[in-house]
Amino acid sequence: MRTAKELFDELNAQDESTEVEAKGAGPINRSIMESVCAFSNEPDLGGGYILIGAAKDDTRLFPYYTAEDIGDADKLQSDLATNCNTAFIVPVRPRIAVEMVNGLKVMVVRVDEVSPAQKPVYFKHETLPHAAYRRIGPTDHRCEEDDLRLFYADTDSYDRAVLKRTSLADIDPGVLDTYRSLLARVNPASEVLTYSDIDLLMALGCLDVKTREHLTVGGLLLFGSYAAQRRELPMVRADYIRVPGTEWVADPDNRFRTVDMRGPLIKVVFRLVEAVHADLPKGFMLEEGQLQADSTGLPVKALREAIVNALMHRSYRENSPIQVIRYDNRIEIRNPGYSLKSEDHLGSPGSQTRNPVIAAVFHDTNLAETKGSGIRAMRRLLEQAHLAPPTFESDRAQNLFTTRLLLHHFLSPDDLKWLMRFDHLGLNDNQKQGLIMVRELEAIDNSAYRQLSDADTLRASQELRQMRELGLLEQKGKGRATYYVPGRLLNPEPPTTNPEPLAANPEPPLTNPVPPSDNALRAELSPKILGSLDGLKQRESDKAKISAVIETLCSRRAYTLAELTTLLKRKDENYVSRNFIKPMIEGGRLKYLFPEVINHPEQAYEVVRQ
Repeated sequence: MRTAKELFDELNAQDESTEVEAKGAGPINRSIMESVCAFSNEPDLGGGYILIGAAKDDTRLFPYYTAEDIGDADKLQSDLATNCNTAFIVPVRPRIAVEMVNGLKVMVVRVDEVSPAQKPVYFKHETLPHAAYRRIGPTDHRCEEDDLRLFYADTDSYDRAVLKRTSLADIDPGVLDTYRSLLARVNPASEVLTYSDIDLLMALGCLDVKTREHLTVGGLLLFGSYAAQRRELPMVRADYIRVPGTEWVADPDNRFRTVDMRGPLIKVVFRLVEAVHADLPKGFMLEEGQLQADSTGLPVKALREAIVNALMHRSYRENSPIQVIRYDNRIEIRNPGYSLKSEDHLGSPGSQTRNPVIAAVFHDTNLAETKGSGIRAMRRLLEQAHLAPPTFESDRAQNLFTTRLLLHHFLSPDDLKWLMRFDHLGLNDNQKQGLIMVRELEAIDNSAYRQLSDADTLRASQELRQMRELGLLEQKGKGRATYYVPGRLLNPEPPTTNPEPLAANPEPPLTNPVPPSDNALRAELSPKILGSLDGLKQRESDKAKISAVIETLCSRRAYTLAELTTLLKRKDENYVSRNFIKPMIEGGRLKYLFPEVINHPEQAYEVVRQ
C-alpha cells in the first residue's frame, strides 16, 4: 500500500490519474463513494487510491496539492467503512490508513478491484446502468449500456440483435463468396468452407437462431445488400472527406469534397483503402508486399488496420457515419463510440469489442490483426516506415474515437535541419518528435505525447513542462484540460539583421491574452439579443435562462469561450465551461467548431441544427 507522501508527490507531478483520486477534507459524500464504485468495477485496473485531505490550489499554473486536516479521523474511517458495506449491492472492503503530512492528518484509502463474479458494483435502490461507475482516465463515469457487457458475459451484443424486417433475400451472395475466398487463403482446411449459406450465416451469428430467416445487425452489416442497409440502417455508412489544407474550415460549400460509402463491410474496407490510396501523392504509398524498413510511404496494412479498427469497434447504435478525413498533412478516422479500454491501456494486449460478430469475421479473414494487437501493429508498421506513430483520442462525452495518421516522414532531412535550430537546448528524441507534431497539428497534450513517445504519464508531463519553460510551447488550460500550442520560439518574429542565437532560458511566454472587448462583441448583436443579455441579473441563478441566451448567440455564429464569458459578464471561463458549455454539448444543444481537435487553440461553439 502506498504512502500519503508518495501519492502527494504523484499528484503534484501529474495531477489525478487513472489510479489516484484526490478529495478535500470533509465528510464521506457521494463523490467519494462514486470513486470507490469506479475503482471496484474497472476491468484490469486492479483498483486505485483515494487520498482524502488533499486540497488543490487552482491559482497555480501547474496542479499543486497540499494537505488539509481531516479532523475526526476515527469517525471518518467508520463512516467510510459503513458506507462501503451498505451503499452498494455487494459490500466493498477498502484498506484505510491515517497518516500525518506536514503535521496534518490525511487518509489514504486503497480500493481493490472486485472479482468478475461480483461485478458490477452499483448503488442500491438505483437502476442499472447508471447506478454503476467506471474509472476512465482521471475521472469517474456513470456506466452506459455498452459498459455492462464487460460485466455480464452472457449478455448479447448489439450486433447480435435481430432485425425482424429483414430476410435471407437481403443477403448479397457475392459477398459470401468473397468471405469464403478470403477465409480459404488464411485457412484452406476450415470446415466452415463446406457449409451451406444458411449454415454459414448461422455459424457466424448473422442469422436469428430461432427463425433461421431474419438477419442480425452484424449479418446485415457484413453481408447485406446496399438496398437493405439503406432501408434498415440509413445513417450507417462511411464518408471519405478530402479537406484542402490542414484545418477544418468553416465554409460549408467550399471546404471539402466527400464520397459516402455503404454496403457490406468487407467491401467497404477495400473501397475506403483504395479511395485514400488513390488520393495520396503518387509514389507516396507502397504496396503491402513491397514494404521495407526504409519506406517513406504510408504502409497499406497500417491504413487498412486503422480503417478496420473503426468499422469493427464503432457503436452501431449511433445514427452517424464513420468519417475518414484526408488533410494535406494527415488522415483522421473518426468513428462513433468511445474506446471500451481506457486511453492509458490502448495498445496493450487484450481486446474489448462492442461487436464480436463483426470482429470475428475480420479476424477470420485476416483483415484485422490478432485480437488486441491492431494498435500495436499500426505503431510497428509506421515505425518501420519511419513515419510518426499514430495517435488516438477517446472522447466519452462525445461518444467518439479518433485515430490520426501523420503523412509525414519522421524525422526527414528537412525536419532534422529544422530541429538543428534547437540543438543547444539539449532536447531528447521524444521532445524532438513532440515538436514535429506541434508544428504539424498546432497542438499537443499529455495523452498524444505519451502515444508518440511511449513515455509514461509522469515523464510526459515533465518533458512537456521543460519545453514550455524553454519557450518552445505555450500552455493552455489547467489540470486535466492542459494542452500546449507552439510557443514563441516555434513562431519567432521574422529576423531583421544578424539575429541573436536562441537563449537557453528564455522568458516564459504570455499565458493571459487580452480578453475580447465587450463593446466590440455587443456591436454586432441585434437589439433583441442585447435585450436578452441585459435581462440577465448580475448574479443570475436561473441556469436555463443563461443556457437559452448562449444557444441564441451560438445560433448566429460560432463563439469562443472567452467571447461568451465576456458577453455574460462572468470573470471565470472555467465556470462558464463547466456549468453551461459542457452540459449543452453533452445534451446535444451545442457542438465544437473543431471537433477533430477538442483542445484547438481557436475552439468555438455553435448550435446543433436539427
